[in-house]
Amino acid sequence: MSTLNNVITLSLLHPIDKTPVQSWTFEEEPIVRIGRSVNNDVVLYSAVVSRHHVELRQTEDGWEIHNTGTNGTFLAGERIESKPVQDGLVIRLARSGPNIQINVVQQTKGMSSIHALIAKQQARGRAVVKENA
Repeated sequence: MSTLNNVITLSLLHPIDKTPVQSWTFEEEPIVRIGRSVNNDVVLYSAVVSRHHVELRQTEDGWEIHNTGTNGTFLAGERIESKPVQDGLVIRLARSGPNIQINVVQQTKGMSSIHALIAKQQARGRAVVKENA
């Protein structure tokens, strides 16, 4: 029986046009840490980002966001402490800090991340990569 693994991609969004300027993908990590300190998985150099600002934790039900910073983590302008992650969710680190988009791809254990991305795009009706049979 195959087990599922949730691949998570975090994208730092441009402050004005909200397009991704940098992305990080994690396939095996049960916890992904974001903050200003160099011992985080994603390091953001911003005065309003705490040294240890956010943890994303993989659970049996998917990923969850946990605020660990003093300046707060915001979703649609509301401060959150803990929240389940939905694909495409955008969080803001601190009231005036960077925006991070979170994308989750559920994949079967052993499936490569490119295959998971293709499956996700096909499910959304916009596959861009074709494989030869």
